[in-house]
Amino acid sequence: MKNAKKDKILGLGLISGGLDSLIASLILKLQNIEVIGLNFKSPFCICDRAYINSDCGLNLYNQKLQIKTYFFQKEDDYLEIVRNPKFGYGKNLNPCIDCRIYILKKAKKFAKEIKADFIFTGEVLNQRPKSQNLKALKIVEEESGLEGKLLRPLSALLLKPTIYEEQGLIDRTKLLGIRGRSRKDQLEIARKHNLVHEYFACGGCLLTDKSFSSRVRDYLQHNKDLKMEDMIFLKYGRHFRYKRAKIIVGRDELENNILIQIKKPHDIIMEAMDTVGPITIIQNKIDDDVLQFAAKLTLSYSDLKDSQGAVIYGNNLDKTKQLTVNLENREKLKIYILS
Repeated sequence: MKNAKKDKILGLGLISGGLDSLIASLILKLQNIEVIGLNFKSPFCICDRAYINSDCGLNLYNQKLQIKTYFFQKEDDYLEIVRNPKFGYGKNLNPCIDCRIYILKKAKKFAKEIKADFIFTGEVLNQRPKSQNLKALKIVEEESGLEGKLLRPLSALLLKPTIYEEQGLIDRTKLLGIRGRSRKDQLEIARKHNLVHEYFACGGCLLTDKSFSSRVRDYLQHNKDLKMEDMIFLKYGRHFRYKRAKIIVGRDELENNILIQIKKPHDIIMEAMDTVGPITIIQNKIDDDVLQFAAKLTLSYSDLKDSQGAVIYGNNLDKTKQLTVNLENREKLKIYILS
């Protein structure tokens, strides 16, 4: 029941910055419910990229609805879920159901800290085939310890009432009964309340991308200790696996500069001598054979026209060592590419 010391009921919302969670928050604000947002960040999120093409975004929660938002990072333990999701994958390597369970468990702890009365999401029944069908919604509730307690304002009228609706904490008659992939109803509400006028689907996850997923699979296969900080390397360059070494070759000047910035102390950094070419990063188990292979890759993607060339390399930008290699059969090098 409502805490007597509170002026308002407090709802904690999982918000992505997209239209659905924005409208879910609005629906509750119209019931005079105080809303706090919780947004989860990870290297897999491409939300910021999507917002460039939309007037929707996390900024609207504060600007239009005066909603304070907290930001949590998905931590290293999330990668164990990616490696072995209990409920399988959606598209490519996206553990969509297990992901919802993961963030809701953390949201449940945070809700207790801030004394929130309930948790809600912007999920819509049948909007996503894997994670938002009726069976999946029930699994998420049960596994996160929120059975009967997780409010989904946009589809509430199509779902069993939560205990908060039954107790009268939330007015069920003011919730919605939206289903399916169309966001027509959400956009109409957003326009009516001057929140959003034009909308293009926001958000997304790199784990649904085939090319990126192949890099993640390789990382999970070759690393026991999983670190979220390693995921940034998977976002740039051409990736090769040779023996037990990972080799990353920059595609352009921007990626070259990024690879220089994110290089780890024990990584080898390599580049072509006397010709324009990529920055190459070499990680993990490195021996003379690996260095030879990396040198051939580096020169193959450089402007070198000859059949022989040289590289410089080392553990830092001083790169004091040199290596000369022959470049016959360049095409055979590419069989080791991950993406």
